[in-house]
Amino acid sequence: MRQLRALGAITSTKSLSAAAQLLSVTPPAVTQQLHLLEEVLGGVPLYERNADGARPTEAGREVLAALERIESALSDCATAIQALRGMDGGRVAVGVISTAKYFAPFALAAFQRAHPNVELRVAVGNRSDIIAGLERFEFDVVVMGYPPTHFPIEKAVIGDHPHVIIAAADHWLVGRKRIPLAEVARETFLLREPSSGTRALMLGLFGLPDLPEGRRMEIGSNETIKQAVMAGMGIALLSAHTIAAEVADGRLKVLDVEGLPVVRQWFVVRRSERRLLPAAQALWNHLLWSGADFLPKTLPESQPADRLTRQSGLAAIAPHVPVEDMP
Repeated sequence: MRQLRALGAITSTKSLSAAAQLLSVTPPAVTQQLHLLEEVLGGVPLYERNADGARPTEAGREVLAALERIESALSDCATAIQALRGMDGGRVAVGVISTAKYFAPFALAAFQRAHPNVELRVAVGNRSDIIAGLERFEFDVVVMGYPPTHFPIEKAVIGDHPHVIIAAADHWLVGRKRIPLAEVARETFLLREPSSGTRALMLGLFGLPDLPEGRRMEIGSNETIKQAVMAGMGIALLSAHTIAAEVADGRLKVLDVEGLPVVRQWFVVRRSERRLLPAAQALWNHLLWSGADFLPKTLPESQPADRLTRQSGLAAIAPHVPVEDMP
C-alpha cells in the first residue's frame, strides 16, 4: 500500500517534494517506493516527467485504477466494522446530476429526517463530472437520468422524467396546437453542452446524427437557458422538472409540439462492484421506493407517462426490479 500510495501521491501532486509532504516522508523515500513498485511489476515505467510535472503512463493508470478500488474497499471495510461494533449512523457519498437538483434535495432531506445519524456527502454536477466520480468509486449512490454504459453498474427506476419544449410567454408559437416538429426545428434553439443528456435527447428527438438546420446557441446551465428563453432569445428542450415553477407562474410556456413530451426515467445508480453498506443501502431503498413522491407534478393525470413515451418514438429505459427488492 505504501508503494501504491506513493504513485497516487506523485501523480496527483505532479511533484516529488509535494508527494513526500503529502505522505509525511522524505523525497528519497517516495523515490524508493516507486522504484520498488516498478520492480515488482516487471520494470514497467509507471510515470514520466514533463514540463507540467509527473504524469502516469498507461501502465500507471491501470495501477491507479486498482488503487482507487482498494482504497474504496478499505473505506467500506472500516465503516462496516464500525457498524459491527454497534456504532450508529454511517456515511454515504451521493452524486446528483444537476438537472435532478429540483427534487433530489427534498428526497435526501426526508431520508436524513428518518436517519439523523447518517452523514450525507452530496456533490451536484453535470453528467460527465458525476459519471467520472462514479467511475472513480467516489460515490456510493448517484441520482441521474442517463446511466453510463462503459462500466458495470446497477440501476433502478425512481420515476418518470418528461422533457418538453419551452418558449417565452409572448412567443408566436404559444397557443398553437400540435405544432409539427419540422416547424419547431426552424426556430432558434438554446442548447446545453454536447456531453449533456438533454443535448443527446434532442438529437434522438429529431432523428439526426447532428442538430437540425437553424440558429443554435450553446448555454452551459439550465438556469441560464430558462432566463434566456424568458428574455426571448429562443426556445429550448428541457426537463419538465426544471421549469415547473416558471410554468406555474406564467413566465414560461410549454409548446404543444407533436411527439412531445418525451418521457424518460430518473434512476438511482451504483457501481456493480461496490457493496452497499447499511446506510447506503437504506438510501438506495428510500430513493427506489419513495423517490417518485418528490418529483414535481408536471404531466396531466389524463396523459399517463407510458402512452406519452410511445408517442415520442423514443423507448424509455425501464430495467426490471426483482420482486424481492420491492417494499
